[in-house]
Amino acid sequence: MQSLLLYFDDERAAALRLAEACGLPAAAVERHRFPDDELRLRLPLAEGQALAEQLVLYRGLDHPNEKLVELLLVAGEARRLGAKRLILVTPYLAYMRQDIAFNPGEVVSQRVIGRLLADHFDGLITVDPHLHRVATLQEAVPLADAVTLCAAPALARLIAERHPDALLIGPDAEARQWIEAAAAEHGFEYGVCNKLRHGDHQVEIALPELPFAGRRVVLLDDVASSGRTLAEAAQKLLAAGAASVDVAVTHALFAGDALQVIREAGVEHVWSTDCIAHESNAVAMAPQLAEALRPLLH
Repeated sequence: MQSLLLYFDDERAAALRLAEACGLPAAAVERHRFPDDELRLRLPLAEGQALAEQLVLYRGLDHPNEKLVELLLVAGEARRLGAKRLILVTPYLAYMRQDIAFNPGEVVSQRVIGRLLADHFDGLITVDPHLHRVATLQEAVPLADAVTLCAAPALARLIAERHPDALLIGPDAEARQWIEAAAAEHGFEYGVCNKLRHGDHQVEIALPELPFAGRRVVLLDDVASSGRTLAEAAQKLLAAGAASVDVAVTHALFAGDALQVIREAGVEHVWSTDCIAHESNAVAMAPQLAEALRPLLH
């Protein structure tokens, strides 16, 4: 079955790294915005040319609302033009945190978006999805070929190169799974903070009972969004005597002034994977994504 990887220009570099790792031809989806914000998309087809039967669509879902529309438009037209199999590689998968209705009438976005993607794609690969109350990605996205990868080992290798004796700290209990995966990769010492959230931009952090004096500490988490949790943890670590504090995250969302807030808290280096394009990208996920993608290609 002939295959082609499709991507959008804002993710060109990461998509081409994946295409090269898998030995796939790649082409960009042409994108035009009308004055009323509607989109016109065009698949890479010449006159009389047939579309590949198997398409891999690379599209991360940070700032997801418009990108979800893009996915629906591309998937619908690709099926009409004869595509038999569509695989979505979405390194950041949005709308996963709302997995139950906390108040009457709240939309459970994980269930809605997961079903939407399952209806339009035959396979999906993502990295460190924000899952809490479900055990597997298949529960959120009901596809047999729904694959989740963990970036912590790759981040651990980077940390080991920069600070072989680093102390890894998770900013909250939810980070434990990534901290333990990173620690297992290199044998780092580690601990996890307790966090009490008072709102989107106000958190209270309690450090674990560990000796921090003179240590090079790396805060490791799956995502940095507002940056307030990481900033609060960094300030407390430095006050406890840490020699330095760096940050390593899978998903560099860094909404608004998040990166500035983190740096002003005393963080020296910020490292992230290329799941979301950002100036802090230091780890390419193409090798792991390619390893997961190859078995899904027919």
